[in-house]
Amino acid sequence: MTVGGVDVEVELHGRGTPLLMLHGWGVDRRLMTGALEPLFADDSPWLRIYPDMPGRGGTPAHPAIDSADATVQLLVDLMDALVPGERYAVVGESWGGHVGRGVLARRPDLLGLALICPAVRMDTMDVDPPQAVERDETLLAELEPADRAVFAEYHARLTRDVYARNLADVVPGVLAADQDYLENVLGPRRGLVEDTATTEAPVLVLVGRQDAIVGYREQWQLAERFPHSTFAVLDNAGHNAHFEQPELFGALVRAWLERVEATR
Repeated sequence: MTVGGVDVEVELHGRGTPLLMLHGWGVDRRLMTGALEPLFADDSPWLRIYPDMPGRGGTPAHPAIDSADATVQLLVDLMDALVPGERYAVVGESWGGHVGRGVLARRPDLLGLALICPAVRMDTMDVDPPQAVERDETLLAELEPADRAVFAEYHARLTRDVYARNLADVVPGVLAADQDYLENVLGPRRGLVEDTATTEAPVLVLVGRQDAIVGYREQWQLAERFPHSTFAVLDNAGHNAHFEQPELFGALVRAWLERVEATR
């Protein structure tokens, strides 16, 4: 659909209370559908809305979307067009968690906010070096050196099941992304101008203990900002904690959804 002159590809599932699902920086909506759709039954009372943000997936780059704040306004306008007058909740992963806090600033009546391995700031981050807690040496020997290095940077469990999820949900989005746009147009202003919004609504902050991309320590300040937040640090999980620890991830997201439903 076209929103303010910007063509945005959106995938919709289910019906009911809207949930806006926001992917991270260099990937597309497949990361979010792969992580979240298995949590919903056919009769779940949630309308899941998965947009591709500009320069990724099916949404082409657009020169007007040249900052995190411009991205936020596009997403708010998208929701106003899709579900006019309705309140909704937001789930954001990595940079999507950063942008999701910008949506909260413009829509303080959000029903809830779930931040999955969220980026706190866009400059130097407090991270530890990559640490593998589980290694399939046979798999690693099969990979090209560059692929092995990226896989090890983003994950703590270097196993076939995690690599399969990576191939299905992450790699296609990375390969399809408009890297010139991300680096030269959006990249220089990829951080929100102001990131102070808070809410009384239910919040989930979920991080990976071995996350070498955004870390896990700084995210505690997000939990402290929101008075009704759950903060969870998942061991044996890197930046894609949702498919390194899928059972824990699913339990925590379902618990958050129950809180949103109970308090809306």
